[in-house]
Amino acid sequence: MPKEDGIEDAKGGLLDETVQYHVQLKKGDISDFVILPGDPGRVEFIAEHFDKAELVAENREYKTMTGEYKGRPVTVTSTGIGCPSAAIALEELANVGASTFVRCGTSGGMQEYTRVGEKVIATGAVRYEGTSIQYMPIEFPAVASHDMVLALKNSAIKNNLDHHLGIVQSKDSFYGQHNPEKMPIADELRQKWDAWVKGGVLCSEMEAATIFVVGSYRKVRTGAVLLVAGDQARGESLTKEEYKENMSESVKMILDSSLEIEVEI
Repeated sequence: MPKEDGIEDAKGGLLDETVQYHVQLKKGDISDFVILPGDPGRVEFIAEHFDKAELVAENREYKTMTGEYKGRPVTVTSTGIGCPSAAIALEELANVGASTFVRCGTSGGMQEYTRVGEKVIATGAVRYEGTSIQYMPIEFPAVASHDMVLALKNSAIKNNLDHHLGIVQSKDSFYGQHNPEKMPIADELRQKWDAWVKGGVLCSEMEAATIFVVGSYRKVRTGAVLLVAGDQARGESLTKEEYKENMSESVKMILDSSLEIEVEI
């Protein structure tokens, strides 16, 4: 658990196969199905949608709660911001038994028809980040698992949620997107953004590409549901109350989709 002085009281070590060094989890702490928000502050909010849940570990940006939803074991673990910490979470969670990972996050809309409040079920991601290339060459596609995409789509339809299926963009620099004109490579940033928009990329976020690539390498199931929380071109964003309502819909979509995935632990 984190100490007040900011120094982690972590158990285990990098070579310890019992307790995973960063997430501080061991086999039996989690379910096979793990929801991955970025923000640790979102973990309890997500767990409130479970039928029951308990805190099992908290270290650095990684907070984990495990419980049940309609009799199905489920876990939620935060990953922090960005692909490096998301890769660590997936690796260590897979080491202790997780086999399905669904990112639950926010994004910025990129198309005229992706409006704030809608959900994007990612089928794949643009690898505009630096973590996944240390797993697979850039030519390797970042794609979600077909059965997870289908389960999420079925859940969205069942719950009458406005949603889209398609490619998303994963990036490392938040401000490179939001303030490209201030960056030394402004022309390159704008050119690539325009190309992705013309190519039909639906929204921009910061973790999905690595989750998909690492998931492919680790032979686990992956998916992502991204709430369109803002639209930079229109200057639109969700209010705090709208955000909570729409994020609840995303969580409900993911939890209902878990009922289509066979328990593997």
